[in-house]
Amino acid sequence: MSKILELRQQRSKLWEETTAFLDSKQDKDGRLSTEDAATYAKMESEVVNLGNDIERLERAREIQSEMTSVVNGKPLIGSPIRQDVKSGRSSNEYKNDFWNLLRHFEISNALKAGSDPDGGYLVPDEYEQMLIEALEEQNIIRQLANVIRTDSGERQIPVVATQGNASWMEEEAIIPESDPTFGQVTLGAYKVGTMLKVSGELLNDSVFPLESYIAREFARRIGAKEEEAFIIGDGVKKPTGIFESAPVSVTAASKTAITLDEVLDLFHSLKTPYRAKAAFITNDLTMKTLRKLKDSMGQYLWTPSIKEGTPDTILGKPIYTSSFVPTIAANAKVIAFGDYSYYWIADRQSRTFQRLNEMFATNGQVGFIATQRVDGKLVLPEAVKVLQMAES
Repeated sequence: MSKILELRQQRSKLWEETTAFLDSKQDKDGRLSTEDAATYAKMESEVVNLGNDIERLERAREIQSEMTSVVNGKPLIGSPIRQDVKSGRSSNEYKNDFWNLLRHFEISNALKAGSDPDGGYLVPDEYEQMLIEALEEQNIIRQLANVIRTDSGERQIPVVATQGNASWMEEEAIIPESDPTFGQVTLGAYKVGTMLKVSGELLNDSVFPLESYIAREFARRIGAKEEEAFIIGDGVKKPTGIFESAPVSVTAASKTAITLDEVLDLFHSLKTPYRAKAAFITNDLTMKTLRKLKDSMGQYLWTPSIKEGTPDTILGKPIYTSSFVPTIAANAKVIAFGDYSYYWIADRQSRTFQRLNEMFATNGQVGFIATQRVDGKLVLPEAVKVLQMAES
């Protein structure tokens, strides 16, 4: 049995013990004594910590899998050698020269295939995929959204605003016209970037995994900034977030608490067709509140996952957490429920790296800049609904 599966089963068993303790110690009003409340908090904390351990082990396994591959044109360990002839940014020559540039600032003709008019060089195709995977690891919305690639200019997304209808009529009567109307959503490109510094000694050390280090660090930074925008972005020089554009369908009666009925109202406010692929997104602190809610049969809404690679569920639907979702407070939008494939992310071209050779030379360091252009919008707002806390 794998360690991850063992921890998942341990967490599931511990959650059953925790809920059983809560059921046995609550009074008729659902309150606990000070001593029992402290015991419950400790048990719940252990459940959360086990969840964090599972996520950490899953990330470590993915990194280990990635590290078994070599960037310089070699296949994955155990993979058959491909004899495909590649050109441009897919060629081995381009990849080798790209990393020689980053390490030693040696420019060759091969890099002309990926030069960026704004400065720097587009990452090799194979490494671009590595970066995209790393971003998805850091970014929940990228895992759930519809991601497209745009080469230049704005992307117009046609959307059906209203649909036509059929009508009952008399025999031989004229069939009334009922045409659908169309609108469109425009996806542009907003620039996000970050800079990091590496010592000259490390760059010249062939043992130092420059490629993996840059991928992980840039993914962590850019992925976090993306997710913040995809969730709560206001559309000003950044993407428009889900919580900014999805309609509020339920307003909680309290500014500090969420009830079972309010979660059920949120669930059923979403049209049935969208529920098939729907999921909840909330903050981890709000998740703590949801864990304590029960249905009419006394069953807890939250069910921990015991299958590797699958999320926990509420009302049978996956639930994800992000630190960028607002926490429970007056007027805060705290839970989204919907089909996030209607949130479209447009990546413009490829990500670009640029080496800053002189800026930090006096400190014995070399700077690296990574930039990308991206936009995101909920193209069909009715596909996602939001629960908002009371204003006061």
